[in-house]
Amino acid sequence: MQTDPIFNSTNFVDTRVKNIFVAQAEKPATSREINIAQLTPFQRALIVTDGTVTRLIEAYTLAPVEVVLLHQAKQTLCAEHVWLELPVGTHVIARQVVLQTPSIGNETPKIQAYATSLIVPQHLPKGILDGMESDPAGLGGILQNSGLETRRELLWCCCETARDLPEAIAHLEGEPLLCRTYRVFANKKPIMLITEKFPLREEAH
Repeated sequence: MQTDPIFNSTNFVDTRVKNIFVAQAEKPATSREINIAQLTPFQRALIVTDGTVTRLIEAYTLAPVEVVLLHQAKQTLCAEHVWLELPVGTHVIARQVVLQTPSIGNETPKIQAYATSLIVPQHLPKGILDGMESDPAGLGGILQNSGLETRRELLWCCCETARDLPEAIAHLEGEPLLCRTYRVFANKKPIMLITEKFPLREEAH
């Protein structure tokens, strides 16, 4: 089988991988474009996976991932929400969690991801809403265990500098973060908008 002598992996990554994100141009104005070719294979997998990030991290680290709920509260939208297709005044649930694994020889867990979510409760079964209060599996695990058929739509990926973080992860302030935002659909309606942020450690040049 012949290969194209002018094949360039960097061009392939920039075109094929970023085309997975349907709204890349809508990334936050304060963020920066990612040079995806310079990420590690694990980091590239993190931003394009359409499965649960928790399982991917566990498979890579060979360590359990703990989902720590930092904040969860009901909010009322003060403006129309384009990505959730909701009018002003709609009630949503705002949620913040940290995914962490135990550190070897250190009592401080290693932060693997920080995730924020906006959830549309009126589009979800009561069992899922109850699970958000008590299930440590995280949103991905809760959805899978519920049997609800869902699909993910990747919106954009970017890099940003950590700012205004919760106290639990304040030590990451000022550090670079690899980010992605996507929405989850069920019954043809968007039910969640999720942003996941991963610390960019030294291996991601």
